[in-house]
Amino acid sequence: MTVAFWCVLIAIFLPYICTGVAKFSTGKFGPRHNHDPRAFLDTVEGVAKRANNAQLNSFEVTPAFAAAVVIAHMAGNAELVTINVLAVLFITSRLLYIICYLADWAILRSLVWAVGMALIASFFFVSI
Repeated sequence: MTVAFWCVLIAIFLPYICTGVAKFSTGKFGPRHNHDPRAFLDTVEGVAKRANNAQLNSFEVTPAFAAAVVIAHMAGNAELVTINVLAVLFITSRLLYIICYLADWAILRSLVWAVGMALIASFFFVSI
């Protein structure tokens, strides 16, 4: 397993960290609210709402990242170290994105998101 493949696994689980923050930051989390967690998360505000939004965005971007890593490996034109570095940078960008979302730093969050998307595209360009 390469570092990049481990980063895919990390990316798969990052949304669940956001879910935990969203649920537990309300102080209302419990069995009653876990019967319909989506409806419950639709009612939260503040940091819990931002954590839920970060969760949703993380679920959206993970398939693109996973595909980019696999395609870069399959193409065989990029150095493995380059693929690994791009993957670690992507995970770093996602962690920063989540932090920016939770802190409500909207402009910085958008910039970090753009960096993450550029990193996904980079897997394709280094594989040419």
